[in-house]
Amino acid sequence: MKFIAEIDIMPLKEILDPQGKAVTGSMKSLDLSEIKNVRIGKHITLEIEADSKETAHRKVDLACQKLLANLIMESYEFTIIAS
Repeated sequence: MKFIAEIDIMPLKEILDPQGKAVTGSMKSLDLSEIKNVRIGKHITLEIEADSKETAHRKVDLACQKLLANLIMESYEFTIIAS
């Protein structure tokens, strides 16, 4: 079966996010000063062949832990849907 994984990777709350801080600072010049604490991360979409949704979940989790996310500085969450 084919599955699609939608993965969101974000910097940990305790970690400074320089990109997010720069964007937050720029909001004032756009007259959007009510927008605060912007955090910028990554969104990854991938396709996976697996026998079941549970197997796909395990494979995607392993890919996130070993390659896609830096667990020292980032957290991740994902959803899997059949395609």
